[in-house]
Amino acid sequence: MDGFLKRTAADLLQRGIDLKNIQVILPNRRAGLFFTKYLGQLITHPTYMPKVITIEDFFYDIAGKRPADKLTLIYELYKVFKSLSGSEETFDRFYFWGEMILRDFNDLDQFMVNPEKLFINLKEQKILESDWSFLSTTQIELIQAFWASFESRDRFHQEKFLKFWDVLFPLYNQFNSSLKTLGLAYGGSIYREVAEGLEKAESSEMGNIFVGFNAFTGAEEKLIKHYVENHGAEVFWDIDRYYLDALNQEAGMFFRDYRKDKILGPTFPETTPSRIEDNKRKVQTYAVPLKINQANMVGAILEAIPDIEQNWEETVVILPDEQLLFPVLNLLPDKVSKVNVTMGYPVKHTPVFTFLEAVVDLQRYIRVVNEEVMFYHKPVKELLSTVYLYDAAPEFSKNLIEDFARTNTLYISTSTLEAGGPLFAKVFQQMTTDNLMDNMLGLIQMLAAPLEENSMERTYLYQCFKQMNRLKGIVEKEIKEEVNIAFLLRIFRQVFGEIKLPFKGEPLEGLQLMGVLESRNLDFKRVIICNMNEGSFPPSSSMNSMIPFNLRKAFGMPMQEQNDAIYAYTFYRLLHEAEDVHLLYTTAGTQGQVSEKSRYIHQLQIEMNREGIQKEDSITHIPVSLTATRAISIEKDSTILSHLMRYTKPTSGDRKPVSFSPSALNVWLDCRLKFYLNYIAGIEVPEEVQEEVDPAIFGNLVHRSLENLYMGFIARKKRKVVEESDIEGLKDFVYPAVMKAIEQQYFLEDKGSQKLTGQLVIARDVLQKYLQGVLIKDKESAPFEIISLEAGRKYKAYLPINTEEGIVDVALGGIIDRVDRIGETVRLIDYKSGLDNKNFKSIESLFDRDDSDRNKAAMQTFFYGLLYEANFPDNTHLLKPALFNLREIFKEDFNPYLQEVIGYRQKVEVTDYSVYRNDYVSQLKKTLEEIFDKDQAFDQTTDIKKCQYCPYANICSR
Repeated sequence: MDGFLKRTAADLLQRGIDLKNIQVILPNRRAGLFFTKYLGQLITHPTYMPKVITIEDFFYDIAGKRPADKLTLIYELYKVFKSLSGSEETFDRFYFWGEMILRDFNDLDQFMVNPEKLFINLKEQKILESDWSFLSTTQIELIQAFWASFESRDRFHQEKFLKFWDVLFPLYNQFNSSLKTLGLAYGGSIYREVAEGLEKAESSEMGNIFVGFNAFTGAEEKLIKHYVENHGAEVFWDIDRYYLDALNQEAGMFFRDYRKDKILGPTFPETTPSRIEDNKRKVQTYAVPLKINQANMVGAILEAIPDIEQNWEETVVILPDEQLLFPVLNLLPDKVSKVNVTMGYPVKHTPVFTFLEAVVDLQRYIRVVNEEVMFYHKPVKELLSTVYLYDAAPEFSKNLIEDFARTNTLYISTSTLEAGGPLFAKVFQQMTTDNLMDNMLGLIQMLAAPLEENSMERTYLYQCFKQMNRLKGIVEKEIKEEVNIAFLLRIFRQVFGEIKLPFKGEPLEGLQLMGVLESRNLDFKRVIICNMNEGSFPPSSSMNSMIPFNLRKAFGMPMQEQNDAIYAYTFYRLLHEAEDVHLLYTTAGTQGQVSEKSRYIHQLQIEMNREGIQKEDSITHIPVSLTATRAISIEKDSTILSHLMRYTKPTSGDRKPVSFSPSALNVWLDCRLKFYLNYIAGIEVPEEVQEEVDPAIFGNLVHRSLENLYMGFIARKKRKVVEESDIEGLKDFVYPAVMKAIEQQYFLEDKGSQKLTGQLVIARDVLQKYLQGVLIKDKESAPFEIISLEAGRKYKAYLPINTEEGIVDVALGGIIDRVDRIGETVRLIDYKSGLDNKNFKSIESLFDRDDSDRNKAAMQTFFYGLLYEANFPDNTHLLKPALFNLREIFKEDFNPYLQEVIGYRQKVEVTDYSVYRNDYVSQLKKTLEEIFDKDQAFDQTTDIKKCQYCPYANICSR
């Protein structure tokens, strides 16, 4: 292609000058590589090449120094700030502000702003006296407007701002003095030093040619003018009439100013090129639903390029958002054989950063019990799921993650984790502030050891190792006394969040993938730009600065307006030579905001009235089904019917039947499909570690605690009769019973020595209160004989039902929380930690799935009557179902017994199960016969409310 850089190279060669004495200065290194390439292609005989450098290197070469790394600079700034302000802020808290202040200092130096004038407190003196003559009337008005608005603020904010503002000028001076003493500098200070010393600088025999610049900083403008005026330097402008002559085009803002300048003006060409309007090109715009869909669209556009036109070096994909890089790389068509990536990729988006951050974060959740280091389950599980640990020991990691859920483990010991191998031992160790850095460096080396030399993962790790070494040097030499694990984690996130991975490769071959600003001066035949959304291209209007907008504008410091102009120019210059342009933007916004296409697309479609520019966007549709979710209904086939026979009494052989529990029958009555998924298909709900004491876990703790209390009594007294006098003694065993229940629930490893934290402390105290309440009620009922407790036995029974295959005996089973006898009455007690109702309308209502008030707890308690009679056929005592609702146990009118509601609010207490037996058994048989009815499908409930907390709701799309 005959692009700008190639034409510039041809121009130099046609002059016949000695290139050995020429220095070509460009905005960035990428442009320099392409310029050298074109020069090499055009040279027809052996000759010396010119020196090709960036404007940054030009400044640094003149000064004989280069800037220190940012981490070191911010720390030096922090030390000076502390000494001036007396602030007690730690370095990790200061880092964000330090980065902003350093950026502001860099701007004011690069734009040659007088810091004393900028940071002076104008509130305390007559505004703008004679020494402000260097400012224009507009600038003075801006400064006056700022301080006028400042006066209107409340006193607290005024004093807070002035206290900080007054320290900025001495901070600037002392910071620069400190850097000078240390032999350090930042980019802006080097620029200012060079610009201010130009008159005294020794002249060079090199001829300087400045190529492809758009927006100069103040220091750059002064330097270039100096070389143009005093040393005959040349400037090659990459411009177009479309945006240069139109005053409303922001892309030409800087050029219009330079063209008026008495020194730079003559360097502009007599005739301005008109490539944007004159050249034939095709511009297509695509509206894509989601950001990730752009990667698919890029692949489709590249796939459609005819083989005869596949000169990939002339095709560029511009990615304003770095996160699209890997999706685009993964979806490139096979025919793209070579790719060159010209952009930095943030390390914070890589698995390496996530892993190292988790290792540091792990240290915050350590407990030491009996000199054994214990790690909290959440960060451990996250680390075990990373590619590094999982690949090192797949089976070990998988089994450990499963064990967490199975045993409900909250903390796991170092010795258990070390069994995974050397890498596990390196990760899961207690790190102190003294050895954390060294351990992290060792871990990075261990991760890098098995990787190939030039692999991407190894490059990530190298960048992390380099930055960790710098951080280690600062921490150990300077701020050791301030360091703790929380500090190291915060500073790790701050520092490593800024690292970008520079890709290495052959820049002159293959499809070009680059960021927006990397495309400066480069021309391509085919241009594909992603993320053409307002806020992305150009970037959003936020500019973090300690210097208020009016003051930045008054002193000529960069603002968003200039930033927008730079991006506008970068966009339009890509159109200079392009023949085929594809612009992609997304329609789906983030955080509830509408995603708007870029102003540049609007400008092209509205302002450029010519063929080839698509006026309407091509909308990419992702197929979405809007049809209602079909109802799920599973018919009973022979396999299912055979499976149901597992719940019946075997006629021969030694098969042990599975029993229907009252919970299973309640599930059938709630939703037949849920019954199928759980009890027929056997789809288990994934287990998770439950550290929050949710209602289900609290209920388990209630049952375990009461069981422990009375099982302990029976074991100690060697009797099952509880006298009134025993109750006081039982109160002393409430705390041990509760603690044992918590240990059983959470599989605590070092029983008896664990210190409870958080919700478990509250749960422990509430459980003790409830158990005390149960003892109060039991004292009123004493003496009573404990017949069985939850752990004592599982009651079983068979109930004959009619099926098409004849009469079968269905197995029933259940665990009764407590069975005791008071006089001639046997109580069947079910403990409840919720708000279960004891009232029911009729036995029939207990099985009515359409009754929204169906009493499941009553249905379950009557079920226990059937089981008890089957296990004690000779029983002559009355059977009395009871619900011990613990939330109501302290009420004076507490009554644990079921109440049948007859007529209008008339209630009859259930004192004898036998009165209701026949009706209950009849309804239960009907329900069981429905389960075994081959014509009754497993269908969904019509009551959507029941689906709200159903674990299978996703399967049903409810």
